[in-house]
Amino acid sequence: MSPLVTCTFCGRDNEPMSRFCIDCGKPMSASSARVIPAYSAGSSAAAVGRASEASDTPVPGAAVGSGGLAPPTRVSPMAATNSCPKCAQPVNASMPFCGFCGTKVTNEVSTGSCWTCGAAYTQGVDLFCARCGTRVGQRVSVEVNNAFGTLVLGAKSRAATGPRLALLNEAGEVTSTFSLDRGEAVVGRGDADIKFDDVYLSPMHARFDLRDGEMWVRDLGSRNGTWTFIEAPTKLADCDLVLVGSQILRFRRLGYPGPHPPEADSTRRMGSLVPSADVAVLEQLRADASVRDTFHLSPARTVLLGRDSGDWVFPYDQTMSGRHAEVRSQDAEFFVADAGSRNGVAVGVRGERQIFKGQRILVGDQVLRVEALGL
Repeated sequence: MSPLVTCTFCGRDNEPMSRFCIDCGKPMSASSARVIPAYSAGSSAAAVGRASEASDTPVPGAAVGSGGLAPPTRVSPMAATNSCPKCAQPVNASMPFCGFCGTKVTNEVSTGSCWTCGAAYTQGVDLFCARCGTRVGQRVSVEVNNAFGTLVLGAKSRAATGPRLALLNEAGEVTSTFSLDRGEAVVGRGDADIKFDDVYLSPMHARFDLRDGEMWVRDLGSRNGTWTFIEAPTKLADCDLVLVGSQILRFRRLGYPGPHPPEADSTRRMGSLVPSADVAVLEQLRADASVRDTFHLSPARTVLLGRDSGDWVFPYDQTMSGRHAEVRSQDAEFFVADAGSRNGVAVGVRGERQIFKGQRILVGDQVLRVEALGL
């Protein structure tokens, strides 16, 4: 049997010859992406935007990185019980898309497994697991906080015991709470479980998963990335992105310089008085990813970033604190740390990253906080 192919957007296992993911509908290859219909008169801007997003393959941000492997599949993609109404190919009755042509398949009744105890339930029919009482009828329950109390959207769930995310406003107050009733959710501007009307969000932006009592976030190849705010000094790897105020900085390794060759006539060269070795650099990125300015890093030196004081100053950035962040050198590694800033320091997610209770995550222009990881 040929090995399964993993979708780089959502982590679903697909049949080797699948052109589209059976779970999220994204193209599995560049050739599949080209069959997206071109723009024609009367097409909505939203439809064109979705087609453009779908055609960007492969997605580097969704590839397996330092965070680990893609999440395990829940349903075997080989279980074909229905036929696609468009291409007549066999399709999995429990999956929303055809793997051959990408058509959304109507599934009025399908089964799933409770993310708490593993018991089977009927999707679209059962609201709660018959064995343990966990809500399984939908992936996310929403509670909106307002001046008149708390409004629960959708059928009211039982006592919240699963993972929960909170949406924070500019003052850091909770405006909405999202309960991940099946331990997973996709955030985005399009057909997502947690949807925001945010122009900085991609249609399918990021995915949250609870596995073995741990919460993980994966960027789904979004245009603006997914960011986790750091709580402690965090080691930087080559090409890591750091958000300081409104500045996106890229960390790059340069390596240690080699010995200078001797001069032919023994005459020394003049040059600027600089540290003995610049082994890394911070690059200030524009919106088009081009580099505007750089700052070199050397061993045994701590660099302070801020709006008013420091080694690298950004007086035009009103979202940056006077003393905002530090980049510290320790042995041969570099670490970024918050210097007591008001808005915090965030690191871009590459692959997937574990997140913890109380940690904040930036997706688009939305700040989410992990409220609970479940029992």
